[in-house]
Amino acid sequence: MKPKAKHFVITAVATLAVAVAGTITAFHVDRASTAHAAQMPPAAEVDVAPVVAKTITDWQSYSGRLEAIGKVEIRPLVSGTIVAVYFKDGSLVKKGDPLFTIDPRPYQAEVDRAAAQLAAAQAQQNYASTDFARAQRLIGDNAIAKRDFDQKDNASREAEANLKAAKAALEQAQLNLGYTKVVAPVAGRVSRAELTVGNIVSAGASSAVMTTLVSVSPIYASFNVDEQTYLQYLSHDAKDGAVPVHLGLANEDGYSRTGVVDSVDNQLDTTSGTIRVRARFDNKDGALVPGLFARIQVGGGAPHPAVLIDDRAIGTDQDKKFVMVVDEQDKAQYREVQLGPLHDGLRVVASGLKPGDRIVVNGLQRVRPGDAVRPNMVQMASGPQNVASGS
Repeated sequence: MKPKAKHFVITAVATLAVAVAGTITAFHVDRASTAHAAQMPPAAEVDVAPVVAKTITDWQSYSGRLEAIGKVEIRPLVSGTIVAVYFKDGSLVKKGDPLFTIDPRPYQAEVDRAAAQLAAAQAQQNYASTDFARAQRLIGDNAIAKRDFDQKDNASREAEANLKAAKAALEQAQLNLGYTKVVAPVAGRVSRAELTVGNIVSAGASSAVMTTLVSVSPIYASFNVDEQTYLQYLSHDAKDGAVPVHLGLANEDGYSRTGVVDSVDNQLDTTSGTIRVRARFDNKDGALVPGLFARIQVGGGAPHPAVLIDDRAIGTDQDKKFVMVVDEQDKAQYREVQLGPLHDGLRVVASGLKPGDRIVVNGLQRVRPGDAVRPNMVQMASGPQNVASGS
């Protein structure tokens, strides 16, 4: 082969080798890029909401029981036979409404007898008084013996005493006659009739209860508070009736009624470390019944700024609570938080977040710290409106 032709062949082979090597290198680079791209997961789409910043008042939650302000056991004050029952079981009655009637005839007869005795005593007193006045005139002229004068004086005083006794007996007879009409001593809700028409009752503190009566409005809620709450909220403000209280029943999610602290006990129970508190609530609709379980919230302290979030946004890491904060590069960042009580359906964050932070509120399980996310901006969800806070 000629030298020139040989040089051309060597050059062509070298060029082909370089081309093949470039192709192989490009193939490996493209394959590596494709593999790396396959390893990068797509950004997860999550709901993101800004934290809520507002001024709130702290509340403390307790359990208690409703109690009637007035509770009366209706017992007979005179003996006799029940001749009438005027109320329906469980009905509302006003003060002075008739409840029972005990046979009044024996007591009416006693009134008549006492009235007759009073009339006789009045006549005797008039005669003795007139006779004594006559004796006073005669004694001045020495026309009557001193012994006779003293007798007439004594008879006049005795007649006056008998008259007072007769008046007292008539008043007692009239009282007993009045007691045959058993009326409601307070306004409220009456229980069932324990004794009905035809039953004989006896007077006295140990007599059978005819029915019970409890006042309806206002009503008390009694509960125990811890020492810290007492010192912080109740030791001074409760004396002025300035401590607000919210009440919720067992079938309510929130707190439907507002009242005030009525009284605080005079000593702390050293065994439980609590003190008894009683709050007063209006109950004009009669829905609150003594003995019902009640959820109580006691508020106090000055309003202060706070950050609030939805409970759904909170994760648990062993004994820690955390949220995922979405930064300006739309990446999720782990943030440990310290939580407080609920307020209007949102959880108070004591530390860990600041106003303006964005957090993941839905899809927390799909992201990890450092992951890129596709934020779908929403409003922070809240619980029922006009609901007082609680822990």
